[in-house]
Amino acid sequence: MREIVHIQAGQCGNQIGAKFWEVISDEHGIDPTGSYHGDSDLQLERINVYYNEATGNKYVPRAILVDLEPGTMDSVRSGPFGQIFRPDNFVFGQSGAGNNWAKGHYTEGAELVDSVLDVVRKESESCDCLQGFQLTHSLGDDICFRTLKLTTPTYGDLNHLVSATMSGVTTCLRFPGQLNADLRKLAVNMVPFPRLHFFMPGFAPLTSRGSQQYRALTVPELTQQMFDSKNMMAACDPRHGRYLTVAAIFRGRMSMKEVDEQMLNVQNKNSSYFVEWIPNNVKTAVCDIPPRGLKMSATFIGNSTAIQELFKRISEQFTAMFRRKAFLHWYTGEGMDEMEFTEAESNMNDLVSEYQQYQDATADEQGEFEEEEGEDEA
Repeated sequence: MREIVHIQAGQCGNQIGAKFWEVISDEHGIDPTGSYHGDSDLQLERINVYYNEATGNKYVPRAILVDLEPGTMDSVRSGPFGQIFRPDNFVFGQSGAGNNWAKGHYTEGAELVDSVLDVVRKESESCDCLQGFQLTHSLGDDICFRTLKLTTPTYGDLNHLVSATMSGVTTCLRFPGQLNADLRKLAVNMVPFPRLHFFMPGFAPLTSRGSQQYRALTVPELTQQMFDSKNMMAACDPRHGRYLTVAAIFRGRMSMKEVDEQMLNVQNKNSSYFVEWIPNNVKTAVCDIPPRGLKMSATFIGNSTAIQELFKRISEQFTAMFRRKAFLHWYTGEGMDEMEFTEAESNMNDLVSEYQQYQDATADEQGEFEEEEGEDEA
């Protein structure tokens, strides 16, 4: 079985990770003690991807929990699914990084690296055929306010939203299916150029509690919502760029013919938003098992050139502070060099211009380029 080892780091990573394990344990019929109480063979068919079977038919998540302070770990342990994790897989320091990246990278964090690698090694050795790692960590968004009409969204709302999307994205890995059935296939379908691997996730249906009764859950409704910028989990607007590739995962009992028709419909109506030099760049998978509490849902992963907006915004904020050397002493004091900042900035600017280059590219240019190459060789 192709296993995945999950690593959650820091406060944000651990809280999102804990919610993710709650959601997928529920989907696979696993209770907080690790026992199976499900009612379908499909739940167990690929359970080994994320869980290890221990003695007494207990299922233990292949999860490693890392933090520089014990506080978050304690709250995960005392949470609803805290007892499901293997106690040896909690790796934590005592000091915390105080929101200082350099502390986590050079000083406090560096001391934990060996212990973390040791736990990762043990966890990997218990796999038959490890396919890769999944990480949750922090790098926010206003979906809660705009779409769900929550005036004061809590981190619980946000984490639930993220875990619902993660559950959707990993559906193909956890349940039997044809498309994107492992991490490598997902990467091959989604990443046309090695550096352009930043995806925009989306989820449907997202409706505020008051307006649920006015909307029908149908495939056209899901498809329309899924491509809507308000349903994206990245703070950028897909209408400002073009899609290189898209993967859509539909869950629930629905007609595959209707799903294919709707997806084709979206592409035909909005053809200018999809690059024409990657044919068939929208892939669709359907899984019969819907998420808890919904008849059907759709999860979206898009590789769009519009993600450059996000990097541009970070770059502008960074430049404004770096010019004045604001907060720099906190980082240099931990052993960082100013050159590292400059290097990271130019790296990010290169990434933005690479996205822009492929946003502007057309199929004709590709043809011209190949013809020129042919002439040079002749």
